[in-house]
Amino acid sequence: MTTANSVTKLDPEHAIAYVREVPIEASPPPVTARGALGWLRANFFATPFDTVLTIVMLLLIAWAIPPVIDFLIVDAVWSGSDREACLATPQHPEVGACWAFVRNRFAYFVYGSYPLAERWRVDIFFAMLAVGIVWMLKLDAPRRDIGAIYFFVVLPIASYVLLRGMPALGLPAVETALWGGVLVTIVVATVGIVASLPAGIMLALGRRSRMPAVRLFSIIYIEFVRGVPLITVLFMASVMLPLFVPEAYSPDKLVRALVGIAMFASAYMAEVVRAGLQAIPRGQYEGAMALGLSYSQMMRFVILPQALKITIPNIVNTYIGLFKDTTLVFIVGIFDLLKTIEAARVDPSWATPVTSTTGYAFAALFYFACCYMMSRYAKAMEARLAHGERR
Repeated sequence: MTTANSVTKLDPEHAIAYVREVPIEASPPPVTARGALGWLRANFFATPFDTVLTIVMLLLIAWAIPPVIDFLIVDAVWSGSDREACLATPQHPEVGACWAFVRNRFAYFVYGSYPLAERWRVDIFFAMLAVGIVWMLKLDAPRRDIGAIYFFVVLPIASYVLLRGMPALGLPAVETALWGGVLVTIVVATVGIVASLPAGIMLALGRRSRMPAVRLFSIIYIEFVRGVPLITVLFMASVMLPLFVPEAYSPDKLVRALVGIAMFASAYMAEVVRAGLQAIPRGQYEGAMALGLSYSQMMRFVILPQALKITIPNIVNTYIGLFKDTTLVFIVGIFDLLKTIEAARVDPSWATPVTSTTGYAFAALFYFACCYMMSRYAKAMEARLAHGERR
């Protein structure tokens, strides 16, 4: 007997078999396993421990976040010309962040004591740096080979000429002692980030080298630098570096700090790169050698691209730590963003109970925004590379 959806057949043993021609429609998942309710159950209430932890975190957020929002936004003072705007009054007994102070001192936080008439040079530097960063970080940008020349050759020379000055070109000289704020933070972080990766790669390869002298030097350098705090390296660069050059050629404070930051970051980056090199299977080396590639070609085309891709999270983590560690340069007398806030908050014309807190909140938001953008870019790059591998 045959119907529209089934057929009955008689097998050799006279048993009745039911064969369905049209599959049964899939049943919908349970309500608790789909939609927003399913997502919440899977991510926050999957187990009793997860449920307790979620409730504790919600209570903590409810206790901590509202006062922060009230201070930074609801009760904040957004305009004013002096401290009177940020003082409590009978009409406004609760005074939040004094953003009027930040607005009034914003130029100082960005440029430091850089001459007012020459600050256009800093703006051009920021614009050129932004172009170089986008050109290098955008994987599908056109002619990234030219972008590399621009970023590693043209930009450093042009930045030095713009910021330091060159009277022959009509640009008055500006001493680095007048630089400050975001300008110094960006310069120190950029130099440290750009210099640490190639230097770290060389040190990592040197530590794995078969030449005893090269391997011993790399091991001593990495272990020594990683065994001391950054502030010690900065003090050594600030005090001892001038002893190795004639007094007439002694570098200024900013150059000494740049050297110390680059040396410190290179040692940590070397260990990050070495971890990636050790993760590469031995067959990759053997395959490259079987193709007749030289050592430099093997590293350039086969090993290093894979090792760096593996260690992208660790590289970005090192960069984020380095960016935040730039605040330590103010201890050796360099006016970075934190130092300018320290100097501005003691101004009697803005002396209020909330001035210092507001300045530090501004610095925290600045560093958080920069570090968050770096982490998001790293995550997007990982996802893109993983998608390429699946394809």
